[in-house]
Amino acid sequence: MIEDIGAAALVGAARAAARHAHAPYSRFAVGAAVLLEDGTIVTGANFENASYGLSLCAETVALASVNAQGRLGAVVALAVTGGAMGADGPEGAAIVNPCGRCRQVINEAAQMAGRDLVIFCASPDGAHIRRHTISSLLPDAFGPADLGFGPAPRN
Repeated sequence: MIEDIGAAALVGAARAAARHAHAPYSRFAVGAAVLLEDGTIVTGANFENASYGLSLCAETVALASVNAQGRLGAVVALAVTGGAMGADGPEGAAIVNPCGRCRQVINEAAQMAGRDLVIFCASPDGAHIRRHTISSLLPDAFGPADLGFGPAPRN
């Protein structure tokens, strides 16, 4: 499935989502795109709040949207990118990686889907992409399996 869509296309969807970020405080827009088994792509953008601790990361927004559709078990891959608002960033700008909280949320989705999710982390311009798995970004993670829960039923 990932090969059919391609990392660049998934990153492109994440870049498009970042344009909708609500980031008036940090001015750092992040977009995420989640690939489902049937090729559907669901996106999310960061959503900041004046009470900073209530802000939502793009990855969490996208995965919550997938869950709201009842499709958490269909997640295959995720792409994330971001940078200064209003610009693609300078060439060679840093690749954006999920924060620790997002890694835990992605791990939840991975365990409920019953697969080690692929995560594409990209520079703001999408020119540089690193491929990871959630198990490499969050080794020995605590998740649903530790509480006796298995993959979610398939739709």
